[in-house]
Amino acid sequence: MPNTALRSDAPPSVGQDRPFGWRDKFGYLFGDLGNDFFFILTSSFLMVFYTDVFHISAATVGLLFVIARLWDAFADMAWGRFIDTRKAAIHGKFRPWILRMSLPLVVSGVLMFISIPGMSNGFYLAWAFVTYIAWGTLYSTVNIPYGSMASVITNDPVERTTLSTWRTMGAMLAGLVIGVLGPMIVFVDNKISADRMFMAAIVFGVLALCCYLACYKLSQERVVAPEITKEKVNLGSTIRGLVKNKPLISILAASLIMLVCTMLSGTVNTYLFKDYFGNTGALSMVGLVQIAATFLAIPLAKPLVARFGKKEIASMGMLIAALSYFIIFLLPDPSVTQYIMMSGIGMFGMGFMSIVSWAFVTDVIDYHEFLTELREDATVYALYSTARKVGQAIAGGIGGFAIAAVGYNAAVEKQTQETLHGIFSLGTLVPAIIYLVVFLILVFFYPLNKRRTNQLASDLSARRNKR
Repeated sequence: MPNTALRSDAPPSVGQDRPFGWRDKFGYLFGDLGNDFFFILTSSFLMVFYTDVFHISAATVGLLFVIARLWDAFADMAWGRFIDTRKAAIHGKFRPWILRMSLPLVVSGVLMFISIPGMSNGFYLAWAFVTYIAWGTLYSTVNIPYGSMASVITNDPVERTTLSTWRTMGAMLAGLVIGVLGPMIVFVDNKISADRMFMAAIVFGVLALCCYLACYKLSQERVVAPEITKEKVNLGSTIRGLVKNKPLISILAASLIMLVCTMLSGTVNTYLFKDYFGNTGALSMVGLVQIAATFLAIPLAKPLVARFGKKEIASMGMLIAALSYFIIFLLPDPSVTQYIMMSGIGMFGMGFMSIVSWAFVTDVIDYHEFLTELREDATVYALYSTARKVGQAIAGGIGGFAIAAVGYNAAVEKQTQETLHGIFSLGTLVPAIIYLVVFLILVFFYPLNKRRTNQLASDLSARRNKR
Protein backbone atom coordinates (compact mmCIF):
# COMPACT_ATOMS: atom_id res chain seq x y z
CA MET A 1 0.00 0.00 0.00
CA PRO A 2 1.50 3.39 -0.90
CA ASN A 3 2.58 5.70 1.88
CA THR A 4 1.91 8.90 -0.04
CA ALA A 5 -1.04 10.44 -1.72
CA LEU A 6 0.17 13.70 -3.18
CA ARG A 7 -1.23 16.38 -5.43
CA SER A 8 0.92 17.62 -8.25
CA ASP A 9 0.65 21.20 -6.96
CA ALA A 10 1.67 20.37 -3.41
CA PRO A 11 4.29 22.64 -1.78
CA PRO A 12 7.74 21.46 -2.85
CA SER A 13 8.97 20.35 0.58
CA VAL A 14 5.86 18.35 1.39
CA GLY A 15 5.98 14.72 0.38
CA GLN A 16 9.65 14.50 -0.50
CA ASP A 17 11.07 11.16 -1.62
CA ARG A 18 12.28 10.13 1.84
CA PRO A 19 10.11 7.16 2.84
CA PHE A 20 8.46 6.76 6.21
CA GLY A 21 11.01 5.36 8.66
CA TRP A 22 12.88 5.65 11.93
CA ARG A 23 13.29 9.43 11.72
CA ASP A 24 9.53 9.88 11.71
CA LYS A 25 9.07 7.45 14.61
CA PHE A 26 11.66 9.19 16.78
CA GLY A 27 10.31 12.59 15.74
CA TYR A 28 6.80 11.65 16.81
CA LEU A 29 8.08 10.19 20.09
CA PHE A 30 9.87 13.46 20.85
CA GLY A 31 6.63 15.38 20.32
CA ASP A 32 4.77 13.68 23.18
CA LEU A 33 7.95 13.54 25.25
CA GLY A 34 7.99 17.34 25.01
CA ASN A 35 4.27 17.59 25.77
CA ASP A 36 4.46 15.39 28.83
CA PHE A 37 7.66 16.78 30.29
CA PHE A 38 5.53 19.75 31.31
CA PHE A 39 2.04 18.22 31.36
CA ILE A 40 3.05 15.51 33.85
CA LEU A 41 5.11 18.03 35.84
CA THR A 42 2.02 20.19 36.34
CA SER A 43 -0.23 17.18 36.98
CA SER A 44 2.14 15.89 39.67
CA PHE A 45 3.19 19.03 41.51
CA LEU A 46 1.13 22.10 40.56
CA MET A 47 -1.69 21.51 43.05
CA VAL A 48 0.65 21.07 46.01
CA PHE A 49 2.63 24.12 44.78
CA TYR A 50 -0.56 26.20 44.73
CA THR A 51 -1.71 25.02 48.18
CA ASP A 52 1.66 25.01 49.99
CA VAL A 53 3.50 27.90 48.31
CA PHE A 54 0.72 30.20 47.05
CA HIS A 55 -1.54 29.20 49.99
CA ILE A 56 -4.61 28.79 47.81
CA SER A 57 -7.27 26.49 49.23
CA ALA A 58 -7.60 23.05 47.66
CA ALA A 59 -11.25 23.75 46.79
CA THR A 60 -10.28 26.91 44.91
CA VAL A 61 -7.54 25.04 43.05
CA GLY A 62 -10.09 22.40 42.09
CA LEU A 63 -12.41 25.13 40.78
CA LEU A 64 -9.52 26.59 38.77
CA PHE A 65 -8.80 23.20 37.21
CA VAL A 66 -12.45 22.69 36.21
CA ILE A 67 -12.73 26.19 34.68
CA ALA A 68 -9.44 25.71 32.84
CA ARG A 69 -10.45 22.31 31.41
CA LEU A 70 -13.73 23.73 30.10
CA TRP A 71 -11.89 26.68 28.57
CA ASP A 72 -9.31 24.31 27.06
CA ALA A 73 -12.14 22.36 25.42
CA PHE A 74 -13.23 25.54 23.63
CA ALA A 75 -9.61 26.43 22.77
CA ASP A 76 -9.03 23.00 21.23
CA MET A 77 -11.99 23.32 18.86
CA ALA A 78 -11.22 26.93 17.96
CA TRP A 79 -7.58 26.15 17.19
CA GLY A 80 -8.48 23.02 15.24
CA ARG A 81 -10.87 24.97 13.03
CA PHE A 82 -8.26 27.71 12.55
CA ILE A 83 -5.58 25.27 11.41
CA ASP A 84 -7.93 23.49 9.02
CA THR A 85 -8.59 26.80 7.23
CA ARG A 86 -4.85 27.32 6.60
CA LYS A 87 -3.13 26.02 3.50
CA ALA A 88 -0.12 23.76 3.78
CA ALA A 89 3.14 25.72 3.84
CA ILE A 90 6.46 24.60 2.38
CA HIS A 91 7.19 22.53 5.52
CA GLY A 92 3.68 21.14 5.88
CA LYS A 93 0.41 22.13 7.47
CA PHE A 94 1.00 21.11 11.10
CA ARG A 95 4.76 20.98 11.78
CA PRO A 96 5.28 24.77 11.48
CA TRP A 97 2.82 25.44 14.29
CA ILE A 98 4.76 23.16 16.65
CA LEU A 99 7.89 25.21 15.92
CA ARG A 100 6.14 28.59 16.20
CA MET A 101 4.20 27.99 19.40
CA SER A 102 6.56 25.79 21.44
CA LEU A 103 8.57 28.70 22.90
CA PRO A 104 5.50 30.69 24.09
CA LEU A 105 4.11 27.44 25.54
CA VAL A 106 7.27 26.68 27.53
CA VAL A 107 7.63 30.27 28.77
CA SER A 108 4.03 30.30 30.00
CA GLY A 109 4.64 26.99 31.77
CA VAL A 110 7.69 28.33 33.62
CA LEU A 111 5.74 31.44 34.66
CA MET A 112 3.23 29.25 36.53
CA PHE A 113 5.93 28.32 39.03
CA ILE A 114 7.28 31.79 39.79
CA SER A 115 6.97 32.76 43.45
CA ILE A 116 7.48 36.47 44.16
CA PRO A 117 8.21 37.18 47.86
CA GLY A 118 5.99 39.71 49.62
CA MET A 119 2.99 39.41 47.32
CA SER A 120 -0.52 39.11 48.77
CA ASN A 121 -2.70 36.01 48.64
CA GLY A 122 -4.99 37.84 46.22
CA PHE A 123 -2.06 38.44 43.86
CA TYR A 124 -1.07 34.77 43.92
CA LEU A 125 -4.68 33.71 43.27
CA ALA A 126 -4.92 36.01 40.26
CA TRP A 127 -1.45 34.93 39.06
CA ALA A 128 -2.47 31.27 39.26
CA PHE A 129 -5.68 31.80 37.26
CA VAL A 130 -4.01 33.89 34.54
CA THR A 131 -0.86 31.81 34.05
CA TYR A 132 -2.55 28.39 34.27
CA ILE A 133 -5.30 29.27 31.80
CA ALA A 134 -2.75 30.91 29.47
CA TRP A 135 -0.59 27.78 29.59
CA GLY A 136 -3.57 25.54 28.84
CA THR A 137 -4.55 27.69 25.87
CA LEU A 138 -1.02 27.65 24.45
CA TYR A 139 -0.85 23.89 25.05
CA SER A 140 -3.72 23.54 22.57
CA THR A 141 -1.74 25.46 19.94
CA VAL A 142 1.00 22.80 20.05
CA ASN A 143 -0.89 19.64 20.96
CA ILE A 144 -3.65 19.96 18.32
CA PRO A 145 -1.25 20.19 15.35
CA TYR A 146 0.96 17.50 16.90
CA GLY A 147 -1.91 15.06 17.29
CA SER A 148 -3.32 15.89 13.85
CA MET A 149 0.05 15.37 12.20
CA ALA A 150 -0.04 11.58 12.60
CA SER A 151 -2.66 11.28 9.87
CA VAL A 152 -0.43 13.04 7.32
CA ILE A 153 2.93 11.46 8.15
CA THR A 154 1.71 8.21 6.58
CA ASN A 155 -1.57 6.78 5.32
CA ASP A 156 -0.57 3.15 5.98
CA PRO A 157 -2.82 1.77 8.79
CA VAL A 158 -0.06 -0.40 10.27
CA GLU A 159 2.54 2.38 10.25
CA ARG A 160 0.01 4.66 11.95
CA THR A 161 -0.14 2.10 14.73
CA THR A 162 3.66 2.40 14.94
CA LEU A 163 3.33 6.17 15.38
CA SER A 164 0.73 5.66 18.11
CA THR A 165 3.09 3.20 19.80
CA TRP A 166 6.02 5.60 19.71
CA ARG A 167 3.80 8.40 21.01
CA THR A 168 2.85 6.18 23.96
CA MET A 169 6.54 5.45 24.57
CA GLY A 170 7.28 9.18 24.65
CA ALA A 171 4.60 9.78 27.27
CA MET A 172 5.80 6.86 29.38
CA LEU A 173 9.43 8.01 29.23
CA ALA A 174 8.41 11.48 30.41
CA GLY A 175 6.41 9.90 33.22
CA LEU A 176 9.38 7.80 34.31
CA VAL A 177 11.81 10.75 34.26
CA ILE A 178 9.51 13.08 36.20
CA GLY A 179 8.31 10.32 38.51
CA VAL A 180 11.88 9.48 39.51
CA LEU A 181 13.66 12.85 39.36
CA GLY A 182 10.79 15.21 40.14
CA PRO A 183 10.33 14.41 43.84
CA MET A 184 14.11 14.39 44.35
CA ILE A 185 14.34 17.90 42.93
CA VAL A 186 11.29 19.72 44.29
CA PHE A 187 10.97 18.38 47.86
CA VAL A 188 13.19 19.33 50.80
CA ASP A 189 12.46 17.72 54.19
CA ASN A 190 9.16 16.40 52.85
CA LYS A 191 8.02 19.91 51.84
CA ILE A 192 7.89 21.46 48.39
CA SER A 193 10.53 24.12 47.77
CA ALA A 194 9.48 27.16 45.72
CA ASP A 195 13.02 27.75 44.43
CA ARG A 196 13.56 24.11 43.49
CA MET A 197 10.15 23.94 41.81
CA PHE A 198 11.05 26.94 39.66
CA MET A 199 14.40 25.32 38.82
CA ALA A 200 12.61 22.10 37.84
CA ALA A 201 10.22 24.07 35.63
CA ILE A 202 13.16 25.66 33.79
CA VAL A 203 14.99 22.33 33.38
CA PHE A 204 11.98 20.43 32.06
CA GLY A 205 10.94 23.44 30.00
CA VAL A 206 14.28 23.47 28.19
CA LEU A 207 14.05 19.71 27.67
CA ALA A 208 10.53 20.13 26.28
CA LEU A 209 11.73 22.81 23.88
CA CYS A 210 14.52 20.55 22.61
CA CYS A 211 11.99 17.74 22.10
CA TYR A 212 9.66 19.98 20.09
CA LEU A 213 12.57 21.02 17.88
CA ALA A 214 13.50 17.36 17.35
CA CYS A 215 9.88 16.56 16.46
CA TYR A 216 9.88 19.34 13.86
CA LYS A 217 13.24 18.35 12.37
CA LEU A 218 12.80 14.56 12.25
CA SER A 219 9.18 14.13 11.17
CA GLN A 220 7.76 14.80 7.72
CA GLU A 221 4.26 15.34 6.36
CA ARG A 222 3.50 13.26 3.26
CA VAL A 223 -0.26 13.06 2.83
CA VAL A 224 -1.54 16.29 1.30
CA ALA A 225 -5.24 17.13 1.36
CA PRO A 226 -7.02 17.67 -1.98
CA GLU A 227 -7.53 21.33 -2.80
CA ILE A 228 -11.25 21.15 -2.20
CA THR A 229 -10.67 20.35 1.45
CA LYS A 230 -8.54 23.44 1.94
CA GLU A 231 -11.28 25.82 0.93
CA LYS A 232 -13.33 27.50 3.61
CA VAL A 233 -16.15 25.10 4.29
CA ASN A 234 -19.48 25.50 6.01
CA LEU A 235 -19.35 24.50 9.68
CA GLY A 236 -22.74 22.83 9.27
CA SER A 237 -21.30 20.43 6.70
CA THR A 238 -18.53 19.53 9.12
CA ILE A 239 -20.96 18.93 11.98
CA ARG A 240 -23.23 16.77 9.83
CA GLY A 241 -20.22 14.70 8.81
CA LEU A 242 -19.10 14.32 12.42
CA VAL A 243 -22.56 13.21 13.56
CA LYS A 244 -22.62 10.52 10.84
CA ASN A 245 -19.10 9.36 11.76
CA LYS A 246 -19.89 6.16 13.68
CA PRO A 247 -16.21 5.28 14.29
CA LEU A 248 -15.66 8.73 15.85
CA ILE A 249 -18.69 8.47 18.13
CA SER A 250 -17.66 4.95 19.20
CA ILE A 251 -14.10 5.96 20.03
CA LEU A 252 -15.27 9.09 21.86
CA ALA A 253 -17.57 6.96 24.02
CA ALA A 254 -14.85 4.38 24.72
CA SER A 255 -12.26 7.06 25.52
CA LEU A 256 -14.54 8.98 27.88
CA ILE A 257 -15.44 5.81 29.78
CA MET A 258 -11.75 4.87 30.00
CA LEU A 259 -10.96 8.40 31.23
CA VAL A 260 -13.49 8.11 34.04
CA CYS A 261 -11.96 4.77 35.02
CA THR A 262 -8.43 6.18 34.99
CA MET A 263 -9.36 9.16 37.18
CA LEU A 264 -11.35 6.96 39.55
CA SER A 265 -8.51 4.45 39.88
CA GLY A 266 -5.98 7.23 40.45
CA THR A 267 -7.95 8.38 43.49
CA VAL A 268 -9.14 5.01 44.82
CA ASN A 269 -5.77 3.23 44.62
CA THR A 270 -4.33 5.42 47.38
CA TYR A 271 -7.16 4.43 49.73
CA LEU A 272 -7.04 0.82 48.54
CA PHE A 273 -3.40 0.44 49.61
CA LYS A 274 -3.61 2.74 52.63
CA ASP A 275 -6.77 1.35 54.21
CA TYR A 276 -7.63 -2.02 52.65
CA PHE A 277 -4.12 -3.46 52.24
CA GLY A 278 -2.48 -1.26 54.89
CA ASN A 279 0.64 -0.92 52.74
CA THR A 280 1.25 2.45 51.05
CA GLY A 281 4.81 1.40 50.25
CA ALA A 282 3.42 -1.00 47.64
CA LEU A 283 1.94 1.90 45.64
CA SER A 284 5.27 2.56 43.94
CA MET A 285 5.65 -1.14 43.17
CA VAL A 286 2.22 -1.42 41.54
CA GLY A 287 3.00 1.65 39.43
CA LEU A 288 6.31 0.17 38.31
CA VAL A 289 4.75 -3.21 37.48
CA GLN A 290 1.95 -1.60 35.47
CA ILE A 291 4.37 0.55 33.46
CA ALA A 292 6.56 -2.49 32.81
CA ALA A 293 3.49 -4.43 31.65
CA THR A 294 2.64 -1.70 29.15
CA PHE A 295 6.22 -1.73 27.86
CA LEU A 296 5.89 -5.48 27.29
CA ALA A 297 2.91 -4.82 25.02
CA ILE A 298 4.76 -2.26 22.89
CA PRO A 299 6.90 -4.60 20.70
CA LEU A 300 3.88 -6.87 20.17
CA ALA A 301 1.51 -4.16 18.99
CA LYS A 302 2.71 -3.65 15.41
CA PRO A 303 2.98 -7.32 14.35
CA LEU A 304 -0.37 -8.10 15.97
CA VAL A 305 -2.05 -5.15 14.26
CA ALA A 306 -0.52 -6.16 10.93
CA ARG A 307 -1.97 -9.63 11.30
CA PHE A 308 -5.29 -9.04 13.07
CA GLY A 309 -6.06 -5.28 13.00
CA LYS A 310 -6.32 -2.44 15.53
CA LYS A 311 -9.92 -3.06 16.54
CA GLU A 312 -9.23 -6.73 17.05
CA ILE A 313 -6.19 -6.45 19.34
CA ALA A 314 -7.59 -3.48 21.29
CA SER A 315 -10.85 -5.29 22.04
CA MET A 316 -9.01 -8.46 23.05
CA GLY A 317 -6.76 -6.39 25.32
CA MET A 318 -9.78 -4.84 27.02
CA LEU A 319 -11.28 -8.29 27.57
CA ILE A 320 -8.03 -9.44 29.23
CA ALA A 321 -8.11 -6.34 31.46
CA ALA A 322 -11.75 -6.92 32.42
CA LEU A 323 -11.18 -10.58 33.28
CA SER A 324 -8.08 -9.74 35.35
CA TYR A 325 -9.95 -7.32 37.59
CA PHE A 326 -12.95 -9.65 37.85
CA ILE A 327 -10.57 -12.35 39.10
CA ILE A 328 -9.09 -10.01 41.73
CA PHE A 329 -12.59 -9.10 42.92
CA LEU A 330 -13.56 -12.77 43.24
CA LEU A 331 -10.41 -13.85 45.10
CA PRO A 332 -11.05 -14.59 48.78
CA ASP A 333 -9.01 -12.12 50.86
CA PRO A 334 -6.44 -11.27 48.12
CA SER A 335 -2.94 -10.23 49.12
CA VAL A 336 -0.99 -7.22 47.88
CA THR A 337 1.17 -9.51 45.74
CA GLN A 338 -1.88 -11.11 44.11
CA TYR A 339 -3.34 -7.69 43.37
CA ILE A 340 -0.10 -6.39 41.84
CA MET A 341 0.31 -9.47 39.66
CA MET A 342 -3.26 -9.52 38.37
CA SER A 343 -3.43 -5.76 37.86
CA GLY A 344 -0.16 -6.05 35.91
CA ILE A 345 -1.84 -8.58 33.60
CA GLY A 346 -4.78 -6.21 33.30
CA MET A 347 -2.48 -3.32 32.42
CA PHE A 348 -0.77 -5.50 29.82
CA GLY A 349 -4.16 -5.99 28.14
CA MET A 350 -5.18 -2.35 28.53
CA GLY A 351 -1.79 -1.34 27.14
CA PHE A 352 -2.86 -2.46 23.67
CA MET A 353 -5.81 -0.05 23.78
CA SER A 354 -3.53 2.75 24.97
CA ILE A 355 -0.96 2.02 22.27
CA VAL A 356 -3.40 2.01 19.33
CA SER A 357 -5.76 4.71 20.64
CA TRP A 358 -4.09 7.50 18.69
CA ALA A 359 -4.05 5.32 15.56
CA PHE A 360 -7.82 4.96 15.96
CA VAL A 361 -8.08 8.76 15.73
CA THR A 362 -6.17 8.86 12.44
CA ASP A 363 -8.52 6.24 10.99
CA VAL A 364 -11.49 8.30 12.19
CA ILE A 365 -10.04 11.33 10.37
CA ASP A 366 -9.82 9.26 7.18
CA TYR A 367 -13.41 8.12 7.62
CA HIS A 368 -14.52 11.76 7.96
CA GLU A 369 -12.82 12.53 4.64
CA PHE A 370 -14.46 9.46 3.07
CA LEU A 371 -17.92 10.64 4.19
CA THR A 372 -17.60 14.35 3.42
CA GLU A 373 -14.66 14.74 1.00
CA LEU A 374 -13.37 17.25 3.56
CA ARG A 375 -9.89 16.70 4.96
CA GLU A 376 -10.22 18.29 8.41
CA ASP A 377 -7.53 16.60 10.46
CA ALA A 378 -7.24 19.30 13.12
CA THR A 379 -11.00 19.72 13.56
CA VAL A 380 -11.62 15.99 14.10
CA TYR A 381 -8.61 15.63 16.41
CA ALA A 382 -9.67 18.79 18.28
CA LEU A 383 -13.15 17.34 18.79
CA TYR A 384 -11.58 14.20 20.27
CA SER A 385 -9.37 16.32 22.51
CA THR A 386 -12.31 18.58 23.45
CA ALA A 387 -14.42 15.63 24.53
CA ARG A 388 -11.56 14.42 26.73
CA LYS A 389 -11.19 17.88 28.30
CA VAL A 390 -14.90 18.05 29.08
CA GLY A 391 -14.70 14.53 30.47
CA GLN A 392 -11.77 15.54 32.68
CA ALA A 393 -13.73 18.52 34.00
CA ILE A 394 -16.80 16.41 34.75
CA ALA A 395 -14.91 13.40 36.08
CA GLY A 396 -12.45 15.43 38.14
CA GLY A 397 -14.33 14.93 41.38
CA ILE A 398 -15.71 11.47 40.75
CA GLY A 399 -13.07 9.77 42.89
CA GLY A 400 -13.90 11.92 45.90
CA PHE A 401 -17.62 11.36 45.50
CA ALA A 402 -17.08 7.60 45.17
CA ILE A 403 -14.94 7.42 48.30
CA ALA A 404 -17.53 9.43 50.23
CA ALA A 405 -20.33 7.20 48.91
CA VAL A 406 -18.78 4.05 50.43
CA GLY A 407 -18.67 5.74 53.85
CA TYR A 408 -15.01 6.75 54.16
CA ASN A 409 -14.38 8.75 57.35
CA ALA A 410 -11.02 10.52 57.64
CA ALA A 411 -11.57 11.16 61.35
CA VAL A 412 -11.33 7.50 62.34
CA GLU A 413 -8.15 5.47 62.44
CA LYS A 414 -9.70 2.28 61.02
CA GLN A 415 -12.53 2.17 58.51
CA THR A 416 -15.54 -0.12 58.91
CA GLN A 417 -15.66 -3.44 57.09
CA GLU A 418 -18.43 -2.13 54.86
CA THR A 419 -16.28 0.84 53.86
CA LEU A 420 -13.24 -1.35 53.23
CA HIS A 421 -15.33 -3.66 51.05
CA GLY A 422 -16.65 -0.61 49.19
CA ILE A 423 -13.11 0.66 48.56
CA PHE A 424 -12.06 -2.79 47.35
CA SER A 425 -15.05 -2.92 44.98
CA LEU A 426 -14.23 0.52 43.61
CA GLY A 427 -10.66 -0.60 42.93
CA THR A 428 -11.52 -3.95 41.31
CA LEU A 429 -15.16 -4.57 40.31
CA VAL A 430 -15.77 -1.10 38.88
CA PRO A 431 -12.70 -1.16 36.56
CA ALA A 432 -13.66 -4.70 35.48
CA ILE A 433 -17.15 -3.52 34.47
CA ILE A 434 -15.81 -0.42 32.70
CA TYR A 435 -13.24 -2.41 30.72
CA LEU A 436 -15.96 -4.87 29.74
CA VAL A 437 -18.15 -2.01 28.49
CA VAL A 438 -15.26 -0.67 26.39
CA PHE A 439 -14.75 -4.17 24.97
CA LEU A 440 -18.42 -4.32 23.97
CA ILE A 441 -18.27 -0.86 22.35
CA LEU A 442 -15.26 -1.86 20.24
CA VAL A 443 -16.73 -5.21 19.21
CA PHE A 444 -20.31 -4.19 18.44
CA PHE A 445 -20.22 -0.47 17.61
CA TYR A 446 -16.79 0.44 16.18
CA PRO A 447 -17.06 -0.56 12.49
CA LEU A 448 -13.47 -0.24 11.24
CA ASN A 449 -12.07 -3.75 11.43
CA LYS A 450 -8.87 -4.70 9.61
CA ARG A 451 -10.51 -5.31 6.24
CA ARG A 452 -12.55 -2.09 6.26
CA THR A 453 -9.60 0.00 7.47
CA ASN A 454 -7.37 -1.25 4.64
CA GLN A 455 -10.16 -0.71 2.12
CA LEU A 456 -10.71 2.81 3.43
CA ALA A 457 -7.03 3.68 2.90
CA SER A 458 -7.13 2.27 -0.65
CA ASP A 459 -10.34 4.13 -1.54
CA LEU A 460 -9.02 7.45 -0.27
CA SER A 461 -5.71 7.00 -2.08
CA ALA A 462 -7.52 6.26 -5.34
CA ARG A 463 -9.82 9.26 -4.88
CA ARG A 464 -6.93 11.64 -4.20
CA ASN A 465 -4.94 10.40 -7.19
CA LYS A 466 -7.88 11.22 -9.48
CA ARG A 467 -7.85 14.88 -8.46
